[in-house]
Amino acid sequence: MSDVVELVKDFRFEAAHFLPNVPEGHKCRRIHGHSFRGEVAVRGPIDPHLGWVMDFADLKRAVDPIVDELDHYLLNDLAGLENPTSERLAMWIWSRLASLVPQLHRVTIEETCTSRCHYYG
Repeated sequence: MSDVVELVKDFRFEAAHFLPNVPEGHKCRRIHGHSFRGEVAVRGPIDPHLGWVMDFADLKRAVDPIVDELDHYLLNDLAGLENPTSERLAMWIWSRLASLVPQLHRVTIEETCTSRCHYYG
């Protein structure tokens, strides 16, 4: 069996941030918070014996410590997130996951229910 599938694990966290590089007067320059939602997607062939690409529990174990670093913090205070746009946040998460999850395909960050960023490494 060589079918390729994408497996997705959702995560959520609450955090504050501000974007220091946007023009004066821009609403995102002020400190504000979001109920962030994200997805980590892996892609690969289905293991013929196990019947899956990866155990959801293993993916959760890899993601949970990263979410703990973000939840209820001011993102700007974290090294590498001094300008925490959705794009940079997705890249930051990818950089922490890539060595732990070799099949990593995508990291998605959703700031609001209508605004999201997909990062493909």
